[in-house]
Amino acid sequence: MSGADSNLKVDIRKLTIFNQMAKEGANTVADHLNQMTGMETEMEITKINFLDIEDIKTHVGHDKQVGIHIQLTESPHGYILFLFSARSAKTLASGMLPGDSGGSSNGFSDMEKSAVQEIGNIMTSGFIDGWANVLNTTIDISTPKFTYGAGSRMVENLMGSRPDEMALVFDSRVHARDADVEVKVYTFPELPELVELMKQIDI
Repeated sequence: MSGADSNLKVDIRKLTIFNQMAKEGANTVADHLNQMTGMETEMEITKINFLDIEDIKTHVGHDKQVGIHIQLTESPHGYILFLFSARSAKTLASGMLPGDSGGSSNGFSDMEKSAVQEIGNIMTSGFIDGWANVLNTTIDISTPKFTYGAGSRMVENLMGSRPDEMALVFDSRVHARDADVEVKVYTFPELPELVELMKQIDI
């Protein structure tokens, strides 16, 4: 185990890089959302935690939520999952859809789904662009996937094969002028790869 541990050692001064990644990612997301929904939005990262996957499942809970996840197809690899309530998702979707989109209050209409997926696209690519800027690299991602169900199940599906992994959790909140939308961001990068990228950055 000690071999694996030493792979994760990083200069403590570089931990500020996590803050920069979070901030850059969040700002990029807010800018993109402004343009797409016409809502005045800002994204605020309240705290960053390293959590065990089992703890994340507890943290996320079993309530039905909207999830948008992407896979990083380049270093640091892994996944990013955005979770928000159905109400938040509908509020964001309505900002993008003209008039009544015909969605029911329980499920999501096809139009709402594609609007939420587009929002997911904006959020994930914005977040990753922010990361790439800080890490001084480019990171390709897969197409975002829309899921509606228990948050803990989504984490299980993404991370089931990596039982001992930790993950980075960004507790964040999107403030929209006329709607309070809450979004949580869970990132599951391959930690040794992320540390390797961080080691290459001059501080």
